[in-house]
Amino acid sequence: MARIRITEKIIINSSREVVFDFTQDYTNRLKWDTFLKKAELMDGRTEADIGVRADCVAKNGLGMITEYVSFNRPDGTAVKMTKGPFMFSSFAGSWKFVQLEPGVTEVSFIYSFELRWLFRIFRYKVNRKLQSEVKQRLIDLKSNIEANLT
Repeated sequence: MARIRITEKIIINSSREVVFDFTQDYTNRLKWDTFLKKAELMDGRTEADIGVRADCVAKNGLGMITEYVSFNRPDGTAVKMTKGPFMFSSFAGSWKFVQLEPGVTEVSFIYSFELRWLFRIFRYKVNRKLQSEVKQRLIDLKSNIEANLT
């Protein structure tokens, strides 16, 4: 079965360095990421980077351990699931930060995943729910960053 891909974008009135750093600082993560109730770097790490693992739990109780496979400040990051909800056979995500003009950044969240065969009948429901969550996360990120700049 083909991978499912979700892409959402938003424009944030801030430099991409500020936006990138804010999103990758796990002390800030729960301030803006309303999808999560837990977000922690693992193995005593205090900064995100290639090879660093993160433990995140959604408010619905589903948790996932991811590993950074790319960390390119301020252009973007990418992670892959190393352990997660049984319904996913694979899950990966990337965040991209593009400067449109000074102080204006386009942020893209791109996720792709495959569901295990048993869960494929829920493909459209899972896709719609995740798309909605990703869109709301970006809205909350924008609100949080722009509110703190004034």
